[in-house]
Formats: sequence, structure tokens, C-alpha cells
Amino acid sequence: MDLTWRPLTLGDVPALTRLYAAAEEVDRTGEHFSADDLREELEGPNIDLARATVGAFAGDRLIGYGLVRRRDAAEPVHMIRLQSIVHPEHRDDAVGTHLVEWFARTSREVHERTFPGAPLELHHGLHQNERWIAGVLGGAGYTHDRTMVTMRVGLADLPPQPPLPDGFEAVPFDFKYDLAVLDARNDTFAGHWGSTIYQPGAWRHLVTGSKDFRPDVSFLVLDGDKVLAFVLSHFYESEAEATGIREHYASWVGTREALRGRGVASGLLGHTLRAAKDAGFDRSALNVDVDNAHRALGVYERCGYRVDDEWHVYVLS
Repeated sequence: MDLTWRPLTLGDVPALTRLYAAAEEVDRTGEHFSADDLREELEGPNIDLARATVGAFAGDRLIGYGLVRRRDAAEPVHMIRLQSIVHPEHRDDAVGTHLVEWFARTSREVHERTFPGAPLELHHGLHQNERWIAGVLGGAGYTHDRTMVTMRVGLADLPPQPPLPDGFEAVPFDFKYDLAVLDARNDTFAGHWGSTIYQPGAWRHLVTGSKDFRPDVSFLVLDGDKVLAFVLSHFYESEAEATGIREHYASWVGTREALRGRGVASGLLGHTLRAAKDAGFDRSALNVDVDNAHRALGVYERCGYRVDDEWHVYVLS
């Protein structure tokens, strides 16, 4: 079948929503996106719709897409993020080849516009069940460099939570601390594999300004106006509608280096989980690198989280 490849527009959001739903029927990643979810993503400051997205159309039907997302810094490597979805009925060699060639060409163009001269890596994340695209990427020279896991804990029978150490208090998130939280996030995640700084525009769009952000179940540890530790929470209504489960998502959990190993992270997360339970959530989830240098899996396990599924990051240098 002849396909037409062209950049996406916001007018393609309904078709993209249908494409994600069709793929989820087969891939079972556990992710469900509404049109509002996808529109918010495509309007992000690090996405150039006209020059860094592509859709494959069979007539008027969207059967595949690709996206290249620039990063806010190259420290020293520009780790561009790639995304793609292809309809299960159209997963063939021709589509796969077109996508990886488009990724290579478009990533280089985006890179040259943003961080010319810096080293470049292409990063494509995928669920453990997304075997077709894993094979496409592997055939194009990408390697499975990292594994992330989704961890979950039920809140109805939430186990006793570790307390905050003496002298530390959980303070509800307030938008007056927004940039202070961003500073703490950038400091905390410096040196983490695959991580780079957020600029305020991307931070506000993706995190604290997102329609899914839940400041009422987000908490900080402060020293004056300086943020020492944080747990930021999101709730995805589209997931609840699809699954019937109200899942609290601990999207960002961090502690500055001076406080690590003192029980602050587990205590603040435990406080957040109790608040999420009181707010009517059924369970909590988070995502973490299995090779996290700060032994984060142990922190989360102390709060009752257990590994549920895996996400893989494929990289091309």
C-alpha cells in the first residue's frame, strides 16, 4: 500500500488518539491517551511539529508516526528523545526502514539547530511488549542500553510507612516554590543516566503546568526557601477512565545529595502515599532506572512498591 508521509498538525490529534488505542490493543503497555493528553504533548516547547514530526497516512487514515524531541541541554551529549507508534496491521519492513531513516535525518537536523558541534545520541524508549519496534531499532544499530521499571503499591492495604526523620517536615507544594523545585530537580538528577537539566518553559509545560499535575498531593522539604527534597504527583484521568483505577503517579522524587541516606526520601514519599490514600487514590506508581546510582529501588521498596513491568531505552550513538 502506498503511504503518504507528512508532518503532523494539531488537527491530526484525533487520528493519533485512535492510532495509540489500536496499538494498545496489541502491545498492552498499560498506557491510555486521550486527545487532550496528546494535544498537550504536541504543544510542548521542545517539539517542532512542522520539522520534527512525521505521520504515515494510508488515504486519510493515520497508520504510524514518529517524533523527535530536542533536549534543553547537551551536557556534554545531546540525548535526543524519539517516539513512534505504528498500527499493528502496518508493521512491515518498509515502514520500519522509513522511520529509522527519518529519525536519523531529522535528529541530525534538530541537533544542528540546537547544539551544533556537541556529540549526539538518539534515545527511543519502549515497553517490554513493543517487540516490533525493538527489532526495527536493533536492526538499525540501536542497542538496549538501559532498563526502567514501573513499580506500584496498593493504597487500600498500604503498609506502615517510614516517617520523616526528626527535624524534617513535609510542606505542601506551593507554586511560589516552583523554580526552587526546578533547581532542586536539576541538582538532584545531575549525573543520572539519560538525564539533563530542564529549562523553565519545558518544566512548566511537562510538570507543574500540566493539566495532570496534582499539587495537593505533592510535598517538599524546605530550608527557608531552598527545596531540599520533593515528591511531585500526577493523576492521568484517561488512565482511570480506561482501567477504572485511580492511580497516583509519583512523577518526580528527589533529595539533594547532603540529605541522602538519612531516610528523608522514604519519609517524604511515605507522607505522600498516606495523603494519596486519603485523597481517594487506589494505588500509586512510579518509574525508576534499575541501575539508579542512588539505590532508589530500595527507597521505594521500603514504602511498599514492587516492580510491575519494564521499559527499555534503545540508544544509537
